[in-house]
Amino acid sequence: MTTEEYGSAYKKGYTLTTRLLLARGMSWDGAQETAQAAWVRGWEKRSQLRDSKTIVKWINTIALNMYRTSIRREPFLEELPELAAPPERHLAAIDVQLILQTCKETDRIVLQSYYLEDHRTEEIARAEGSSATAVRLRLLRARRRAFEKTVTAISRATTTPTLAKCANG
Repeated sequence: MTTEEYGSAYKKGYTLTTRLLLARGMSWDGAQETAQAAWVRGWEKRSQLRDSKTIVKWINTIALNMYRTSIRREPFLEELPELAAPPERHLAAIDVQLILQTCKETDRIVLQSYYLEDHRTEEIARAEGSSATAVRLRLLRARRRAFEKTVTAISRATTTPTLAKCANG
């Protein structure tokens, strides 16, 4: 393909390439820039073109591939603006504090060390002067007791108002 043939194809096809990219959702400036880059790349790779009659289709394919690549490279997340209000206290942290308050002190120490401070059972065992197996067993029992106390407290909180309504009703 000669320079003149490519030039005339560019004059005919550039606006078609730009419109194709606009139809795919690109901005006007982005579509023009990508269309221009696609025609430049086509010029650089013109030796790979098999049929000079399909040059506009070939360039449009190059432009679409460039557009798809640019979409993949865009960051998925946008930075959020700073909030003027202070963050609210996390409810799960309040629940953890309430659960730990109901535990015995020995259970509380093991649960805090393991779950909140991220110590391994071997580290807790070294600090306590016991075996890792003993610490795992203490963790198991502490979790069970904390679960039972929490379930009991929740069932009391939900049944007491119901019983009061039944007595008054």
